[in-house]
Amino acid sequence: MLLCDFHIHTTYSDGAVGLRRTVDLFGQAGFDVIAITDHVVNGDNPLGKLAHRFRYSVTSDNFYRYMDHVKEEAERAWDKYGMLIIPGVEISKNHLTADQSAHILLLDIKDFIPACWSYEEIFLTAREQEALIIACHPHYMSDMSRDTLFLWNNRAKYARHIDAWEIANRDDVFNVVSLEKYPHVANSDFHRPRHLYSWKTLLNCEKNILSVKQCIKHNKGVAITLFRKSEEMKW
Repeated sequence: MLLCDFHIHTTYSDGAVGLRRTVDLFGQAGFDVIAITDHVVNGDNPLGKLAHRFRYSVTSDNFYRYMDHVKEEAERAWDKYGMLIIPGVEISKNHLTADQSAHILLLDIKDFIPACWSYEEIFLTAREQEALIIACHPHYMSDMSRDTLFLWNNRAKYARHIDAWEIANRDDVFNVVSLEKYPHVANSDFHRPRHLYSWKTLLNCEKNILSVKQCIKHNKGVAITLFRKSEEMKW
């Protein structure tokens, strides 16, 4: 089984750890597959404009530099740790109310997709790029993070566009995803080193991007596990 985390942020958005150090943390911890998914935040309201002002978002101006850096680190991670890195983003539609907010992971993305686009346009463009679409933290969370309930509340309309849903995020478990029998993954929503120790995904597939995407879509050979600190880990 491959130990995986598909929801990781760096200093390219609101993460506290640089990309290279983030890769080393996961590589040294023995992970097989990770996805770097820095935020792409909508800039069409005051919340989004604030995120852009403080550089908490990947933008059209630095997207390809970000992607090149992720690919550069992917080569290093494969050579040093045998760890596969998938380039991605987290489309972050932030609004004043949780009912209007939604976050979407796009894995194996190739070109920039603005978060201010409509959901239909985002999903269609992601499909054209053969990206994997994951609804992240779709239900109520226990920490101080802003809840993002739009996709769950509108799942009858949008579930057909979504390849998988986070059934667990950091320390939260969303049993509603299981009750709907949706394809699922579990991730850390990594922003700080301590977030390494959280829910993760286990996949029974080959260690390449195509196999990982197919395994998640078909949701066969997928399990979740709590990853905890061992005595050998000094950080």
